[in-house]
Amino acid sequence: MTTHVLNGLTVEIDGEGEALLCIHGLGGSSNNWTPLLPALGGFRRIRPDLPGSARSPLPADGKALSIEGYVDAMSQLLSALDIESVHVIAHSMGTIVAQHLALRGPGTVKSLALFGPLAAPPDAARPNIAARANAARGGVSAMQEIADAIVKGATSTRTKEQQPAVLALVRESVMRQSPEGYAQSCAALADAQSAALERLDVPTLLVTGDQDGVAPAANVRAMQERIAGSRLVILDGCGHWTTFEQPQRCTQELEAFYAALR
Repeated sequence: MTTHVLNGLTVEIDGEGEALLCIHGLGGSSNNWTPLLPALGGFRRIRPDLPGSARSPLPADGKALSIEGYVDAMSQLLSALDIESVHVIAHSMGTIVAQHLALRGPGTVKSLALFGPLAAPPDAARPNIAARANAARGGVSAMQEIADAIVKGATSTRTKEQQPAVLALVRESVMRQSPEGYAQSCAALADAQSAALERLDVPTLLVTGDQDGVAPAANVRAMQERIAGSRLVILDGCGHWTTFEQPQRCTQELEAFYAALR
């Protein structure tokens, strides 16, 4: 594995085969995908930290983060790597970015594997996400409070009872974010709009947890109905941090999904 800085983004690249772009969600990093690497062995894996997240700084031009800006960053990254078409795997906010990326350039995205997927935040949730952005600007102590709240509210009962290391990993992922980068990421999510899902025409896998309050099963079923030919998997005893909470099940579903494409 090699780590690069490309167009201002910190990117981990390893493996050989067809290109696979891995897009993490709010409070995440390239490490969201580490538990799934056994299922991704046949790909050239490209795992960026999104602008303003983890090791990637905010954009040098001073523009506020947005879904459109994330899509631009992913497009520019692919261009810098001379990649014309790519499979995409994404989590949470990253799934919104992936959907818009797939529609921006027909033929660019070969498939979508979306974990904890969102079309857009429900209108009722937008004020709370915006409030979290304001809270994050309180600095390190505020980020600790946010991380603790996410661990409590976004993981399943089973995870809290049986997987303390996963709770620590989720907490560390959020606490590692810079306050301003996380705040702008929250604002980007609060303003996110749905892509035209009916226009997606690539193989699509949707995976969510039965205790995922961010991407509830009912909402993901509604997405499945809008994306022709998509497949929905609901994991028992799983919250929103799908790849951390149930890596073995996620690995199995990915292996089956990619096997069907070959």
